[in-house]
Amino acid sequence: MPVSTAGSGYIEKTRIQNLFYPVKEVRPAGMVKPLLRALAGEVVRPAPFWLMRQAGRYLPEYRKLRASADSFLDLCFTPALAAEITLQPVRRFDTDAAILFSDILTIPHAMGQEVRFVEGKGPVLGPFDPAALRPVGDRLDAVYEAVSLTRAGLPGETALIGFAGAPWTVAAYMVEGGSSRDWLKVRQMAFGDPEGFAALIDRLVDATVDHLAAQAAAGAEALQLFDSWAGLLPPTAMRRWCLEPARRIAAALKDRYPSVPLILFPRGAGVLAAEFAEVGDCVGLDTSMDPAWAAQAIQADAAVQGNLDPMLLVIGGDTMEQAAREILSALCRGPHIFNLGHGVLPVTPPEHVTALRRLVQEVP
Repeated sequence: MPVSTAGSGYIEKTRIQNLFYPVKEVRPAGMVKPLLRALAGEVVRPAPFWLMRQAGRYLPEYRKLRASADSFLDLCFTPALAAEITLQPVRRFDTDAAILFSDILTIPHAMGQEVRFVEGKGPVLGPFDPAALRPVGDRLDAVYEAVSLTRAGLPGETALIGFAGAPWTVAAYMVEGGSSRDWLKVRQMAFGDPEGFAALIDRLVDATVDHLAAQAAAGAEALQLFDSWAGLLPPTAMRRWCLEPARRIAAALKDRYPSVPLILFPRGAGVLAAEFAEVGDCVGLDTSMDPAWAAQAIQADAAVQGNLDPMLLVIGGDTMEQAAREILSALCRGPHIFNLGHGVLPVTPPEHVTALRRLVQEVP
């Protein structure tokens, strides 16, 4: 897979330099990391803190690096740049976790489907042809090198999270050809050709297990499975196309890396999130979920992660702080990782993230 070498001199410098903000002093080796303690079921105070999509367009240091690459995928497949972008929010906000800078569509790209990212539109994929899909092979090795580089540059208390898209969500983009308002094509296939769709899901389950396992082998200490479009499905179909593939992925990963916890993020799952808690070590709560319900229905079985509305982070101030305190209060008696209910929005002022981080650290 060809990747642009634009800015290669700059890339080499980023291997050994920390740009913009110095990394905090590394803590003594062997210290148990707050995020991993929470994922193991421990009540950790203050709650571990990181944000989905915490590295990205809202940060000026990211925009500077983005200008040095020809495309978004160039960033993902240039290990030094991907590692540098992953580390940027850790330096700025002292988060308890770094999540690898990559994308859920690296798997279909590696399988041979055209993937482009168009400014103002998002991902655009080529025609879906199951017969043309190929094994992933070594086409994602650059991602695993980025994992290793990132792990080497992290402070001692900060955990590294690897991730992948869940099979249903990745299949939705593959079949639809990009994002959609109604997701008509993928739902037609799932309901109208369940055997053909099951074959695609099976292939994605296998590729996802290999991808996540390779990230664990490269140094990822926790893994997250993003099922961003789970909420498109009614309960029976969600169990078939989202829950059961997650169960298969979790079981396979536990066989290979039993000590690496798995976070599930089935956005829009509603009350079915409690069933996902039986599969993963942690369930990410989307913005629509009531933390008080999650405390009763989930925390006995798994840690929970979330779930501040990203728009409240944009607004900041007292409105954001009150909502954050309510979440922390509702979930304080069980294992909880503070996060958003979805990703950071590009218009988010970085100083609001700083204020939120400070608040979470101060709440007992």
